[in-house]
Amino acid sequence: MLSYTLFKIGPYDVCLWNLIIWSLIVIFSMALRRIITRTLKKTLQKSNIRIEGRKITWLKLVSQSIYVLAVYIAILSFRINNEEVTFEEFLNYNLIESKKFTLSFYHIMVLILIFFLARVALNIVNLYLSKKFRKSNEYNAGTEYVYQQIAKYVVYIFAIFSSLRALDIDITLLITSSVGIFVGLGLGLQDVFKDMFAGVVLLLEGNIKVGDVIEISNGGKSDAMVAKILKVNVRTTHIETREGNVLIIPNTKLTQEFVENWSHGSPLSRFKLPVTVAYGSNTELVSRLLKQAAMGHPKVKKNEPVDVRLKNFGDNGLEMELIFWADQSWDVQNYMSEIRFEIDRLFREYQISIPYPQRDLHIRQGYTGNIGEQSNPFKDQ
Repeated sequence: MLSYTLFKIGPYDVCLWNLIIWSLIVIFSMALRRIITRTLKKTLQKSNIRIEGRKITWLKLVSQSIYVLAVYIAILSFRINNEEVTFEEFLNYNLIESKKFTLSFYHIMVLILIFFLARVALNIVNLYLSKKFRKSNEYNAGTEYVYQQIAKYVVYIFAIFSSLRALDIDITLLITSSVGIFVGLGLGLQDVFKDMFAGVVLLLEGNIKVGDVIEISNGGKSDAMVAKILKVNVRTTHIETREGNVLIIPNTKLTQEFVENWSHGSPLSRFKLPVTVAYGSNTELVSRLLKQAAMGHPKVKKNEPVDVRLKNFGDNGLEMELIFWADQSWDVQNYMSEIRFEIDRLFREYQISIPYPQRDLHIRQGYTGNIGEQSNPFKDQ
């Protein structure tokens, strides 16, 4: 009953035994991969070896080789009820056969092998890059990530072209015959191609890297957004806002809009905190209290000048500006909030008032005459 043929795969008869064995192979290979990975990790941890970089790459190579063995055993299981069919006949059996294209089990095996070798090659390249960058005194995780992404795209593009050659597909003929389709795709997906080109520029230039804190604005048309770079892909970039939300934005937003990278250049930046006080306030006292509030905060640089400027005579009061220097920190808005709390406390202690917006309304009387006519109050004087 278990040897009864259920269906055929090429020249092979598939019975219930084959299905049972294939299921066991899948379950066993997944379990074996987990066991090997956990065992190696425990062994390395007991030896006080930190698992990162090179160790992780070798763990991936060992665990992925389990699937190669599983595929080989699955093919050998065909011999249960197909003793007369050789392995060579199985590989040469054509699943799809036409004048211009032929697909056999051999081609499928070659495609699987090409992408498996591409994965192995990528792990080896990442191992080399990790070893090279981590030996440098000026190690930067963002730069390492950029080179790893570029290596991934190069390796997989090479694997795709190798797969087309393995299938005897003429690449030049495929491109020339698809010019019209490419033109239509280019017009319909021009925004996608813009994002992809922008992604390549970001990865190659390295101006924005993983871990950088940036401020995105569109020329003052809306409020600026401060975010941390989590991941840079070819078309999109993953960022994390101060609220803890992860946003996926197109790469053109980082190349076409105003972006200030807080992680580049000098770590210090000058911040401005506007304050409005009522007319008639003691400006010298206000200036001293504002400086006291800023100098009392631990994040404000004491070796840099703290200034207070009278910015303008506003509609509601004297518009003043507290200027101080601090690190361009992810939590700089929290620091400014703490300084505002201290300013409010000092103003209440010294009875410095912050005015409410005020408007004066003047009503003129003396209107006479018909509709559409305006009286002159100085006519008879």
